[in-house]
Amino acid sequence: MLNSIIEMFHSIIGAITGENDRKKIRGTVVLMKKNVLDFTDFRSSIIDRVYELVGKGVSLQLVSAVHDDPTNGLRGKVGKPAYLKGWITTITPSTATAGEESAFKVTFDHDAEIGQPGAFIIRNNHRSEFYLRTLTLADVPGHGRIHFVCNSWVYPAYKYDTDRVFFTNQAHLPSETPGPLRGYRESELVNLRGDGTGELKEWDRVYDYAYYNDLGNPDRHGKYARPVLGGSVEYPYPRRGRTGRPPSETDPNTESRLPLLMSLNIYVPRDERFGHIKMSDFLAYALKALVQFLLPEFEALCDSTPNEFDSFQDVFDLYEGFKVPDGPLLDKIKDNVPLEMLKELVRTDGEGFFKFPTPQVIKEDKSAWRTDKEFAREMLAGLNPVVIRRLKEFPQESKLDPEVYGNQNSSITKEHIENHLDGLTINKALEKKRLFILDHHDTLMPYLRRINTTSTKTYASRTVLFLKDDGTLKPLAIELSLPHPDGDKFGAVSKVYTPAEHGVEGSIWQLAKAYAAVNDSGYHQLLSHWLNTHAVIEPFVIATNRQLSVLHPINKLLDPHFRDTMNINALARQILINAGGVVESTVYPSKYAMEMSSVVYKNWVFTEQALPADLINRGMAEKDSDAPHGLRLVLDDYPYAVDGLEIWSAIETWVEDYCSFYYKTDEMVEKDSELQSWWKELREEGHGDKKDEPWWPKMHTVKELIDTCTIIIWVASALHAAVNFGQYPYAGFLPNRPTISRRFMPEEGTPEYEELKSNPEKAFLKTITAQLQTLLGISLIEILSRHSSDEVYLGQRDTPEWTLDATPLKAFEKFGRKLADIEENIIKRNGDERFKNRVGPVKMPYTLLYPTSEGGLTGKGIPNSVSI
Repeated sequence: MLNSIIEMFHSIIGAITGENDRKKIRGTVVLMKKNVLDFTDFRSSIIDRVYELVGKGVSLQLVSAVHDDPTNGLRGKVGKPAYLKGWITTITPSTATAGEESAFKVTFDHDAEIGQPGAFIIRNNHRSEFYLRTLTLADVPGHGRIHFVCNSWVYPAYKYDTDRVFFTNQAHLPSETPGPLRGYRESELVNLRGDGTGELKEWDRVYDYAYYNDLGNPDRHGKYARPVLGGSVEYPYPRRGRTGRPPSETDPNTESRLPLLMSLNIYVPRDERFGHIKMSDFLAYALKALVQFLLPEFEALCDSTPNEFDSFQDVFDLYEGFKVPDGPLLDKIKDNVPLEMLKELVRTDGEGFFKFPTPQVIKEDKSAWRTDKEFAREMLAGLNPVVIRRLKEFPQESKLDPEVYGNQNSSITKEHIENHLDGLTINKALEKKRLFILDHHDTLMPYLRRINTTSTKTYASRTVLFLKDDGTLKPLAIELSLPHPDGDKFGAVSKVYTPAEHGVEGSIWQLAKAYAAVNDSGYHQLLSHWLNTHAVIEPFVIATNRQLSVLHPINKLLDPHFRDTMNINALARQILINAGGVVESTVYPSKYAMEMSSVVYKNWVFTEQALPADLINRGMAEKDSDAPHGLRLVLDDYPYAVDGLEIWSAIETWVEDYCSFYYKTDEMVEKDSELQSWWKELREEGHGDKKDEPWWPKMHTVKELIDTCTIIIWVASALHAAVNFGQYPYAGFLPNRPTISRRFMPEEGTPEYEELKSNPEKAFLKTITAQLQTLLGISLIEILSRHSSDEVYLGQRDTPEWTLDATPLKAFEKFGRKLADIEENIIKRNGDERFKNRVGPVKMPYTLLYPTSEGGLTGKGIPNSVSI
């Protein structure tokens, strides 16, 4: 009824003014109202209705792609405003789920002076924002259907200094942009860059850079002060998104922090926030709840008498159901976390009966994780398969400066291993490429003295392995090293452990493997995962939005691979990697964690992030023009590398097909002003501490562009998937991947040694992560290992009409078919008993690089982006 009255009202006005007699262009706007998401937005809804009654709620104006306006700086001629119809009557019911969209009609006057529209201006005169999905013009005279993909939040017009402009989904290089659209294209980029000043608000659309100066909280206490990462020789780091918050009161170089309860409000450009159509806001709240209500109690209890696991059965009870003892922890949880949140967050019925999903690593066999074969297999097919390297010299030499650190070379000798090389000498084994090493010594040793002043008590480790005839690896020796008590310059104090199965020697060997796993867990979380995917990709997100127009074909290529990255990184800075956050509390480097990742970033090389280059660099592959992908693996049954090279090759082919369509010559790359500005800013600002490195591609050729985009997509999609989504399947059972060690190896003649002899399980569990840290840690990685229900995977797009160009669309379809073939190949390889590293003793197929997945905790699937 109300809609009919409004239509009649508008018709009467149209008859009086003569508007009804003109040719019309009919369009459909798809959007999501804010009040779908915010049921308390009542006042704004009332004001919106007043605007709608006079027909002035949301206006759209078409912009010509062919005719310019001399009175407007030769920009495209702008048509008369048209208004959305039916805003009041298109009301989403109170039962709507977040993300429900509505379609609205809009009718434009046809103006011959507009001709072909290439953009439109939209003004939101309501009091609340909406999410604009698309505008489709049904039948533009002479041009037919024209589609605009928008995917952006539009705030009330009074929030903006300039109009919101959206372009058709036709890609244009800067030099090929229709003249009437160039001014709009350039102005939009200027708006996205901002002016570098002030605190940014949620409606700001500004992408800008800042150092990691927001991890510490010196205003809370001196012990929460942390160094600024980025902008110095001592602590280089990739840049993060700027928020503009004022400095802390205590330290002008440290940015003030948001209160924990405001974590979800940390600034990222609105279009980079998690979409409401997925569960990410819930996941973010779960993270916040985890920290807010579990961590303080955990800290208090750990300071007094930490709860211990007495046996492996106590750990298995986490997945079979266990009762948390009555006390302050349970009271805190029940008082502060809503029941429905508890059910998702910590699998409880509200009465303290916790139950976590059973991790895959113990689902089929509860003890196989302890075998040497599985310990070694996970270096090739676990959640950190990117560190193992071929041993090229024996003993392994350290790269640490001997002037500072003395002799840090390996103390593993011929006598330790030569009797276990299946009859080969060490030199012969090296020659036949059958010796491998998991080496965390040089990374940890500079920090080890400081790390061991905390509650952590750990070593720097080296693990040497031998390739057997059946293609599996067996560990030969583990070296555990400490700094010399008299000072660093005296070198390392090391002890070497060799495999044993029985008695106290067997228990000591299990502990040696646990210390090596602790090293690897910390390296994985801080470096393989956080630094080498999350942190290094964020500058690409920022630079792309600042320098490459949405019309630019490279923006269209890369944009899906940046979804949600700035948001998850901002949340990580707020509650995970910050001083006193979850990572410092659950991973052994403790308060030195992020500082240590900065030191490792000194050795980061962009071009070595390419999978083939990485494998060659680690000695795991050699160039071979006759081999698939131009590489021959040294170890044929290396699941991460085998699957990864297929994915890499598919990405590379897709990128080559795409880029070659738009860039016919190297000269076109060199003369692309936006592309050159993007690459210059990425090097000099985004990764500014690396700007003088000689290895950066020059961006002078089509091949350099293809190689660069392939690396970006690989890191954001497949590499991140390989090191993220296996966290719960492998490390959800913490004895398999302990993150902390709390005491040193027991020495003969001590009570700890006697306990190891009499009760090896209890001694093992008292050495690794404590019960409450385990609860906190596996709660976190369960959340981080889940796919959202609306995840977009590699080879998929969230809209089929992401470009108008037919050739790239066909190339993308070919890419999707290739990925489907790769899925079949992975299934076949996992079922082939010749490949013993693909399933292993734990009977857990390697699926982390299987491209697609359903939502949830699946241990497979490659999302397009670093989105969790």
